[in-house]
Amino acid sequence: EVQLVESGGGLVQAGGSLRLSCAASGFTFDDYAIGWFRQAPGKEREGVSCIRSSDGSTYYADSVKGRFTISSDNARNTVYLQMNSPKPEDTAVYYCAADRRCLGVISSAYGMDYWGKGTLVTVSS
Repeated sequence: EVQLVESGGGLVQAGGSLRLSCAASGFTFDDYAIGWFRQAPGKEREGVSCIRSSDGSTYYADSVKGRFTISSDNARNTVYLQMNSPKPEDTAVYYCAADRRCLGVISSAYGMDYWGKGTLVTVSS
C-alpha cells in the first residue's frame, strides 16, 4: 500500500523556521520525484517545490525561492521541506505527492500519482 505521511506542521511566527517531513512507503522511492504543494483557504492548490530522488535535482516556485529548501534522505524514504523566514501568506495546508517527474509541481496541467493527506502550517504576523 502506497503511503505518504506529512508531519511537522503547526504554528510558527513570521521570520521563524519550520521543517516539514514527508515519509514515503509502498513504492520504489529512488524511482520517484517528491513534490510539495500547498492550498490556502479560498485559493487554488500551488506547487511549491520538488526533488528527484534519483539525482537530487530540485525545483522551487518563485514564491518560496531563497526561503524554502527541499531535501531528501533516501535511506529513510523521507523528503523534508525546510521553511525559513515564513510569511503569513505561506499559511496553508501543505501536501506532499509522488510522481515519476516533477511536472505536476511545475504545472497544474500534469498530475501526481500519489498524495498525502496534508499538514497545516499557520504563520502568524
